[in-house]
Amino acid sequence: MHYQAINLKDKLSKFNDLWSPKVIGEMNDYQFKLIKITGDFEWHVHQDTDKVFFTLEGEMIIDFRDGQVTISKGEMFILPKGVEMKPSAEKECHIMLVEPRSVVNTGGTESELTAANDTWI
Repeated sequence: MHYQAINLKDKLSKFNDLWSPKVIGEMNDYQFKLIKITGDFEWHVHQDTDKVFFTLEGEMIIDFRDGQVTISKGEMFILPKGVEMKPSAEKECHIMLVEPRSVVNTGGTESELTAANDTWI
């Protein structure tokens, strides 16, 4: 077995595209993904699973139909399944997501699965 820590800063330096999660590891059926965001994403909901957002750099906002949460550097937020959301960031923000392997990150339907969901760095 090969033992090596995953350097998040190094992994983040390997890509610049926004709103395109990159898988950095797996545990059981869960994936750890890094993503860079800025601007607004579309309203969407994940009906079947909770999601974990951990802000590594910057600040992100998640709007809900009945409120909002701001997740600053070093903070984590657990989004319950079935809650409609619209993530955004005023300035570039780096986030680690923890979610089941089957989660689609397009904000659309399962049929819209893109290669970005399977991209490893």
